[in-house]
Amino acid sequence: MDTDSRDKLLADVEAFCQEVRPVEDLCYLEHRFNDQAIDLARKHDILGLNVPAAYGGRGADVRTYVHALTRIGREGTGVRTLFSGHCSIGQTTVLEWGTEEQRRRVLPRTAAGRTITAFGLTEPEAGSNPREMQMTYRREGDRFLLNGVKYLISNGSIADLIVVFAYPEATGDPAGDRARRFSAFMVETGAEGIEREMMTAKVGLPTSDTSMFELTDYPVPVDNLLGAEGQGLAIAMQTLRAGRLSVAAGCLGVIEDCLEEACGYAKERSQHGKQIARHQLVQEHVAGIELARQASESLIHTAADAKQAANDHPGDAALAARADLLVAEAKLFASDAAFRAADSAMQVFGGRGYSELFRPGRHWKDVRVCRIYEGTDEILKLKIAAGVLGKEYEAYR
Repeated sequence: MDTDSRDKLLADVEAFCQEVRPVEDLCYLEHRFNDQAIDLARKHDILGLNVPAAYGGRGADVRTYVHALTRIGREGTGVRTLFSGHCSIGQTTVLEWGTEEQRRRVLPRTAAGRTITAFGLTEPEAGSNPREMQMTYRREGDRFLLNGVKYLISNGSIADLIVVFAYPEATGDPAGDRARRFSAFMVETGAEGIEREMMTAKVGLPTSDTSMFELTDYPVPVDNLLGAEGQGLAIAMQTLRAGRLSVAAGCLGVIEDCLEEACGYAKERSQHGKQIARHQLVQEHVAGIELARQASESLIHTAADAKQAANDHPGDAALAARADLLVAEAKLFASDAAFRAADSAMQVFGGRGYSELFRPGRHWKDVRVCRIYEGTDEILKLKIAAGVLGKEYEAYR
């Protein structure tokens, strides 16, 4: 990506962030979905950040995309989650696994914001282990019919197109059914047979759409199959590499905002005859947030460069494995560091830190989910250990 295009894209992201902040503040206090974020993102043409220009997007390279999501992350994990669901794991799946016809049919609409996307992998009984999914499909003529429930899906109730994963229906043959492998589909949500519900009983993320949906004999054209039948696991794992990096980048934005908020408040607030910024134990909190920022930034940018190398050489298994490992490390570290940074910033704010009127408390509630979605802390630790020890030492095989 050339310098002028990069600068223009990041300027557009900055303009979006300036406009979305007062809206996000109000929606958070009212505990409701931010229904203006998409319109503002469409206005500033940032719903196709990582989509190549040939398909109507902005064509950001990985490092530029990380910078963009870091900036968006400062506005809150709810806002950033919109982009992760739409760009990182929605559009990316189509871009990396779709046919040329599918890309040209879908990506221009998503980049323009006429179509919002989501990624439907998680189910009520299948979180960290997609092999336990219960959603199924069967083929009838020129279409597939899908049945089942997806759960905790970001953008799930507002998406016009959801990448959905499902197993073929059981045949009754034990040997054949044990060998079943799941597949990925582009499910356009305009037909009958889908019921969706926005989930509001969440600890945080009130401004983000988190939903569940059920498909009942839901028709999907054969032309909407992504990759080949049975490639679902490979598609999901490769896409999660992009999703995890986007979460890590957003967490870096949270840390940056917590540092700015803590420093600003510490300089304004006086107790015991002086600004609290002059108290050593307050400085300890500030120093900890700064270390979290610097370390997270280093890990994330290293992971971004590794992912760019893997993107540039799609057939290189060694580069892909290195990117997987570094992205897992970045996501694990940054999500934990962001939660601790928000906690420290709350402590600097004292009693006011425990109020949603101030940003640290909102970050603290929202960023906690980053240690769960796109790979829990525990799963990522196992992934990192296997990456160091060797594939033969994987805990789950």
